[in-house]
Amino acid sequence: VTCDFLATPCDSCMGLVFQGGNSFPGPPSRSAVLSSLPLQVMLYFNVYYFPVWCLAEGIMLHLKYHLLPWHYQFLLVTAFLILSLAEGSRLYLGYLGNLQEKVPELAGFLLLSFLIQLPLLLFLLSDRQVIHLPLEVPLHSLFLAFLLLEIVAAFLVLRTMTKQLAAQFYLQQFQEGGRGRLEPGGTGGQAAGMG
Repeated sequence: VTCDFLATPCDSCMGLVFQGGNSFPGPPSRSAVLSSLPLQVMLYFNVYYFPVWCLAEGIMLHLKYHLLPWHYQFLLVTAFLILSLAEGSRLYLGYLGNLQEKVPELAGFLLLSFLIQLPLLLFLLSDRQVIHLPLEVPLHSLFLAFLLLEIVAAFLVLRTMTKQLAAQFYLQQFQEGGRGRLEPGGTGGQAAGMG
């Protein structure tokens, strides 16, 4: 079966191979899903874990506040507020980016996770000057485990989504460029006539 690829490509022509051996599949069907189920499951449980962490950390911060030097009082309150505010935004961006397959939102989720949440959690877990109450280390460790797994899953999903968008872009440019050359009034015909 032959087809005019530039007008209506058939199923056998949808996998193009360009120079360099990179395969760029055709546009996905409406049923193609790029969202990640493991990432969504982790986000779902993280949404329920976050209020528990926030409440427990707030109580523990209140219990040890008067035992800390003034600069650690400031650091811990600031870290707690930044973690709490950023976590809400991070989870919202993660849900939106994963479920609606939006690259900017998923990239924002990844940046918030890696640049804000991860350093603050590592500070709370590893600093010797911070007084660690018995419940604090398991709470922070579980939060850190969620965070690391979500960073890895979001990175893999983001890579898949950007590859798919790049493939769609290249195929669209290829199709538009081919149509311009084949049309009688296109620039390809004018350039050939001038030569």
